[in-house]
Formats: sequence, C-alpha cells, structure tokens
Amino acid sequence: MKKILMIGTGGTIASELTESGLTPHLTSRQILQYCPGISRFCQVDCLQLLSLDSTNITPEHWVMMARAIRENYDRYDGFVLSHGTDTMAYTAAALSYLIEGSPKPIVLTGSQKPINMEITDSKTNLLDSFHYAAEDAAHGVVIVFNGKVILGTRARKTHSKSFQAFSSINYPYLAVIQDGRLLSYLSPECYAAPRFHDKIDPKVGLLKLIPGMNAELLEFMLERNDGVVIESFGVGGIPSAESLRFYEVIEQGIAAGKTVVMTTQVPNEGSDLIVYHVGNRLKTNLPILEAFDMTTEAVVAKLMWILGETHEPRRVRELFYRAVGHDILLEEK
Repeated sequence: MKKILMIGTGGTIASELTESGLTPHLTSRQILQYCPGISRFCQVDCLQLLSLDSTNITPEHWVMMARAIRENYDRYDGFVLSHGTDTMAYTAAALSYLIEGSPKPIVLTGSQKPINMEITDSKTNLLDSFHYAAEDAAHGVVIVFNGKVILGTRARKTHSKSFQAFSSINYPYLAVIQDGRLLSYLSPECYAAPRFHDKIDPKVGLLKLIPGMNAELLEFMLERNDGVVIESFGVGGIPSAESLRFYEVIEQGIAAGKTVVMTTQVPNEGSDLIVYHVGNRLKTNLPILEAFDMTTEAVVAKLMWILGETHEPRRVRELFYRAVGHDILLEEK
C-alpha cells in the first residue's frame, strides 16, 4: 500500500461559511474524514502547512511547500496538496521549477465548493488525486481536477464557478480518471532523483496591455522589479507610436539590467513576435525574451525561479529557453 503525505494549505475545499464569506478553517485531517474510502487503497499522513485563501498565497509560500516536500521526500511515495483554485496554477508551475523532474507524484487539488456542502466537487477531486498519487507510474507535478490530470506547467483556471475549473493550455491532458481508474495518455518527464531548488525572486511584474496605454506604468514597474512580463495582443508586439515610448522604456530597462519577457493575452497557440512590425522591431533589435506557447502562470513562476538563481543575462536566457516539465515546445527562431 502506497504511503502518501497530504499537505494542507487551505482553499475552498477547507472552507466554512462565516459572516464575512467562505474562510479556510478545516485541517487536512478533518478534510480526509469526508473521504474514508481513501484509506482502502493508500496510507495517508497529514501535514497542515497553511490555512489560507489562495488569493493570499505568495512566492514565499511556494518555497515553504517545496521545502516541506523535500524534508519528507524519502519517507513517502507521493504527495497531495489541497489548495485554493484561484492561484493553484501559479503554485503548480512554481513547484514544477522548484522540484524538477520528480520521480514521485506531487498532486495539487482543491474544489469549487467546500467539502462540507451537500453538493460539492471536493470529494471526487480528493479521491481522484489520491488514486493518481497511488499509481505506480505517476510522477511529476500535476493538477488533478474534475477527472483530468494536467501538467503543472500547463494549467490555467478557465472557469470561475463551475466544476470544470481548469484547462490544459497548448498541451494535452496527461490522463483522465473515471470511477477510480486512471486512463493515461502521456507521461511527464522525470529524473532518477528530483532536483530541488529553494530560491525565488518575487520581484517580477506582469503588465497587461490595453488599447491606448502609454509606457508610464511599464517604466514604473521596471524601476521596482527585476523582471517584467508583458502580456501583449495576438501574436505579440508593442504600440509603435514613438509618443507612447514603449520601445524606449524597454530599451532603457534592459540596459539597466532588467529582464523583459513578451507573451500574449491569447490563451491558445502562443506568441510569434516576428510576424508583424510591432513585434518584429522589438525582437530583432532588443534582447527581450519571448514566451511562445508558455502559459502566463508558467512564465511568471519560471522567471521568479530563474532570477532567484542568476541575474546574468546570458544565463537567464539559457534557463528561460530550457524546457522544464514540457513548459515550452516552440523554439526560438
């Protein structure tokens, strides 16, 4: 029988209704009491690490989660983290970088409705997560939700209320779980042993372009961060009007040692900066990074991880384009 460590961090699955709305109160051990069937196929220990609405999760908490897994890694066959859905995709991506290539499964799950409600998705998600964590072939960081197994670097929350909360972006589902049976499609990469990291640089900003925006906000963000991810339109680019100063501000930021990554607001198919003049000029003349088919969640987490390791531009570029957990498929042209 597999031995699994459940790590509680809070979220809707652990919430109870209060006068001010849903608030995480239940511990991981209390949550497990609602799913007694889990004990029939695996042995579970509990570690209550946090009790937070996932809106309050920070990069510091990602490091705490990775450290808790590292400290217990040799004692367990797999790990299940209960987590709020709102920032679960960011945490899954971050753990994919902080714990590279794990030969053991690290599963994130949660729910859209608390576990003590009559109608809830939490029991199914929890059962599915432990079924996956107890599989011999399971490994790597994944989200298990609504019967789908999603690679940690490819998940995004695409529904705010319905039970089908998460989608896999620019990558197939790894597997589906039906009635406790795992139907595998793909297998994520793993090593003989995981590569643990414990450094994160939280000074990474995300700027979403809107029509008519000038570069003042970008300039402000570059002054206060070590890196900025710009979510552009379509296949990517920046407004080319000189009066808006985008090119000038990015050029100055890079000269000051800042890292600039261009990605797209469009969820599917990724960026391709060289297609249009508004992106081609930027890509051709400045050493910006392009996210291609990566999710924004993965880009942000990866840049925080990289800048925690190094600020040397050549090394930053090398690490950014090194695929981790199938986070990037397209190659730089």
